[in-house]
Amino acid sequence: MENNQTNQIKNMNNKMTAREASMLSPLQLAYIGDAVYELFIRTYLLQSNKPVHELHKEATHYVKAKAQSDIVHFLSEDLTDEEKGIVKRGRNAKTYSSPKNANIIDYKYATGFETLVGYLYLTGQEARMMELFDKIVSH
Repeated sequence: MENNQTNQIKNMNNKMTAREASMLSPLQLAYIGDAVYELFIRTYLLQSNKPVHELHKEATHYVKAKAQSDIVHFLSEDLTDEEKGIVKRGRNAKTYSSPKNANIIDYKYATGFETLVGYLYLTGQEARMMELFDKIVSH
């Protein structure tokens, strides 16, 4: 008999409905969004064929809070009202940690960005994610 963890792993490719995803806290969405965005950036940077230490340095230019804050501002004209609402939910979420290398405003906007990425990922909106990611890396 399979245990609950095995079932969860098997169901990772099953996407949530918008309603199910919106039932998660913004910080849960940001938690997933952070991982998805990091993986996207690392995959994108692999194309440059640079040594790993250079890849890591370059990745930080995309994933640090200030960069994500700038990205969400850059994308704001391209976001739907629903997406802006998701960013706002993430931005306004009560966090229990303080940023180490960023000011609080950038940190909050970065959390909003990660919340949006997590929401798009969990609801299976890969085409929309790729559209936004293409704008980010071509900016």
